[in-house]
Amino acid sequence: MRVIILILIGLILMPIFWVDAVAEEESESEFVVIPDEAIRLRILADSNSEKDQAEKRMIRDEVNEQITEWVETLTSIDEARATIKQNLPEIEAIVDQNTDDSFSVEFGEVMFPDKVYDRFVYPAGEYEAILITIGEGEGDNWWCVLFPPLCFVEFSDGGAVLEHDEDEEVEQKESEPNEEEKRETAFFIWEWLKNLFNWA
Repeated sequence: MRVIILILIGLILMPIFWVDAVAEEESESEFVVIPDEAIRLRILADSNSEKDQAEKRMIRDEVNEQITEWVETLTSIDEARATIKQNLPEIEAIVDQNTDDSFSVEFGEVMFPDKVYDRFVYPAGEYEAILITIGEGEGDNWWCVLFPPLCFVEFSDGGAVLEHDEDEEVEQKESEPNEEEKRETAFFIWEWLKNLFNWA
């Protein structure tokens, strides 16, 4: 009788551990790894006014669409780099058509701050990128990876690491168990199973 009970308990617990493993695997698969050899695009808006942010998004869409056409069939970062450098005047023309402010378009090593996207941190550092600065460049920025094309991911949706909203932090802590809670749960289950097997 005890053996049957143990088998039934095992069948009950198996889906729980399986679902947890699948969820963890899916979470890891969503993580977008940026290759070491990559070219980014960073756009700094003039300010955070609705007009300036809308202007930034318009420039983002047109520049991204144009550069994607140039590099989507390329497999070498050297080719991508040469193509972008050769066509910088066209990028400047796109920006000029969409803003009345002064602006600059640079290509080279650009400083990026720490960013959080989903639950993953993209570290600060200097990365090869096109930097478009509109006006004073004091508004929220937007960035993505142009080559290899990863601009379908808006990394800038995450906030800077040290600039989380307090309510957001509380919500995350309440909705996601931390590592200590996970360890306590695992320990409880392990102790319960040991007692169960001792009883059997």
